Amino acid sequence: MQASRLRSTLQGYTLTGIEDPEACTLTWAGPCHSPSYCEQASDGEGRGDTEMMQQETAPVPDLSKETKQPKECFLMQPKETKEDATKTRKRRKKKITDVLAKSEPKPGTPEDLQKLTKDYYSSNRSVIELEELNLPDSCFLKANDLTHSLSSYLKEICPKWVKLWKKHNEKKSVLMLIICSSAVRALELIRSMTAFRGDSKVMKLFAKHIKVQEQVKLLEKHVVHLGVGTPGRIKELVKQGGLNLNPLKFLVFDWNWRDQKLRKMMDIPEIRKDVFELLEMEVLNLCKSESLKLGLF
Repeated sequence: MQASRLRSTLQGYTLTGIEDPEACTLTWAGPCHSPSYCEQASDGEGRGDTEMMQQETAPVPDLSKETKQPKECFLMQPKETKEDATKTRKRRKKKITDVLAKSEPKPGTPEDLQKLTKDYYSSNRSVIELEELNLPDSCFLKANDLTHSLSSYLKEICPKWVKLWKKHNEKKSVLMLIICSSAVRALELIRSMTAFRGDSKVMKLFAKHIKVQEQVKLLEKHVVHLGVGTPGRIKELVKQGGLNLNPLKFLVFDWNWRDQKLRKMMDIPEIRKDVFELLEMEVLNLCKSESLKLGLF
């Protein structure tokens, strides 16, 4: 209370301190301009000094009792700038699907199959054995130049198909095999070859919803001219004796077609493995004897 009275009467003093006016100190800023106070001070120096000392030594409230609560601080995550986003995009590695999507499709050639064969067996075969795996150029038919449908391509490589299949009456065998990467693709191929097959008998040779034993029984009961399927199931039928490859005249690979991931059939490790195992069974010997022809669709 004394500090507040003194502040109202003394204009020569300025208050410095924290927000609370009671918790402050007094500092002298110049000569006194209050007449009433100066008259009282002129009555005696001792009296004025005593009052000044009493007023200056007025008790000051303890600030520790009224401490403020600390404020919470939050660290904000810096926003990503355009430059950072650009750097991130530059670091992103290109996927094979990105490259294939932008590249122009190239038709397969017999050299592609020869190279894949060498690469596949190079780690576990000697030089002499690799030479034995080479396919003669004479066994290859004209490859698809990406302008043909399946029917038109088959008509080009086998123009006498009608006469050929009418002479065929041997069970557990086919005259033509078309190898692809999946059951769904096999069904697409069967639908697209209607103009070529005519009245010849076609059989699905894949594993989806069809057991091996069921296919073996069908091959034993019926004469089949054309088979379309996956290399894994065809290989299994040959192993179990349900399919004889000796009467086979044409083996066509669905070489250039790509799936949703832009993979060709030989880009899939499981399919590639089954194809080469099938080639080793009897196909290589039949090709070297020139009784079997290979085509790349």
